[in-house]
Amino acid sequence: MLLGPGLPAAQLGLITIDGAIGPATATYVARALQTAAAQNDQCLILQLDTPGGLAASMNDIVRDLYQSPLPTVVYVAPEGAIADSAGCYITMAADVAAMAPNTSIGAAHPVELGGFEDLSTNSVMMQKAGNAYATIMENIAAKRHRNADWAKTAVEQSVVINAQAALQSNVIDLIAVDLPDLLRQLDGRKIGGQVLRTANAATVTIPMNTWERFDKMFLRPEIMFILMLLVIYGFIGELSSPGAILPGVVGAIALILVLYMSATLPVSVAGLVLMGLAVLLFAADLYAPTHGILTAGGMLAFFLGALMLFNHAGPGYELSLRWILPATVITAAFFIFVVGKGLAAQRRRAVTGREGMIGRIVPAQSRIDSTGGKVFIEGEIWNAVSDLPVEAGRPVAVAGIDGLTLKVKPAL
Repeated sequence: MLLGPGLPAAQLGLITIDGAIGPATATYVARALQTAAAQNDQCLILQLDTPGGLAASMNDIVRDLYQSPLPTVVYVAPEGAIADSAGCYITMAADVAAMAPNTSIGAAHPVELGGFEDLSTNSVMMQKAGNAYATIMENIAAKRHRNADWAKTAVEQSVVINAQAALQSNVIDLIAVDLPDLLRQLDGRKIGGQVLRTANAATVTIPMNTWERFDKMFLRPEIMFILMLLVIYGFIGELSSPGAILPGVVGAIALILVLYMSATLPVSVAGLVLMGLAVLLFAADLYAPTHGILTAGGMLAFFLGALMLFNHAGPGYELSLRWILPATVITAAFFIFVVGKGLAAQRRRAVTGREGMIGRIVPAQSRIDSTGGKVFIEGEIWNAVSDLPVEAGRPVAVAGIDGLTLKVKPAL
C-alpha cells in the first residue's frame, strides 16, 4: 500500500508489557525503542497492563521514554487492564497517554525501601520516599503538560481513577476502544516536529528476545527463594554427609545465582538475618536436642524471615504465603529427618566388621584368662584374653581388639 507516488506505507512499532515491571522489561523497552527508530517507524506503542514493579526499572524506562528519538505512545489496554504504581509513571512519561475503556491508573506511592530499619525509622523513610516520588511524578506530568496536581495526589494518597475520569482530568490524552481506534485518533497528531500518519499504518510487533524472556522468568522472588533453599539444603547436606559432592556443587551454583540476583532484586537484610538464625536454630537442636523447642523457634524465624525477605519490593514482586508456608515446613522436615538421620548415622556405633564386634556379648567357648581362650563371634572362632578368668559357657563382652585377639571381660 502506498501513501503517494514512490512513498512506502507508514509503519509503527508495537510492544506488549504485562505483569510486573522489572529489569527484563526495562531492557525490552530500551531495545524496542532502538529497533523502532532503526526501522523508521512513525512511533512506538507500548500496550501496558501492570500492577507496578521495581522503582529502578521504572526509572530506567521513564528515562528512555524521555530520550527516545521517535514519539512514544503508552496504551493501557485491553479492557480491565491497570497502570498502577510504576505503570502510572510510565504512562504519564509517554508523549501520548491513552487508555482503553474500563481500565484504571494511579496508586503510585512507592513501597520499595529495603533495609533494616525499625518502625519509626521506616515511617520517616516512607515519608521521604513519598516526597521524592511525588516530585518525580509532578515533574513528569509538567514535562508532558498533564495534570500535575493529580499526579502528585496519585503518589501522596495512592488514588486510582478510571479511563473516563483520567481523560476529563487531563491525566491522559485519549480513550481508544482498540488498537485500530487508537491509530485513527493518533493520525494527524503533532509530536515535536513530527506529524503522525497512523490511520493506515502497518503495525509491526517487536517481540521479546530469548534473553529478555528468560530474564523476565528468572529474575523473580520465587526463583531467588528456591535458590536460597537450595543453598541451605546443599551446604547442610554436604556437611552432614561428607563426600557426597553433589549437594555441595548444587549449593555452590545456587549461591552464585543468588548473589547475582540480589544485585537486582531488593532483598531485606532483616529477612536474611532471620533465615540465617533459623538455620542455626535447626542445627543446634540436632546437636543439643531440646525436645523441639529450638526447632519451633527455627520455624518461626524462617517464616518471619521469608515473609520479610521481599516485603519492600514493588507490586508484583512480593513473596506470597503459598510459597512461604510450604518452604517453612519442608525446611524444618529437611533438618529433622534428613540432616538429623545423617548425623545420627555418623554417631551410631558400627555394627559390622571388626569395629562392630566391640561391645558384643557372646558365650565363652572355653575357659578364658590372661593366657588365652576361645569365643565364637561373627561366624568365626577367635582367640580371647581376659584379665579376670571366665569359665566356658559364661557370657563375655568384647572390650577391644589386638590384632587377631579379642580382649574380653565378664559380662554382668
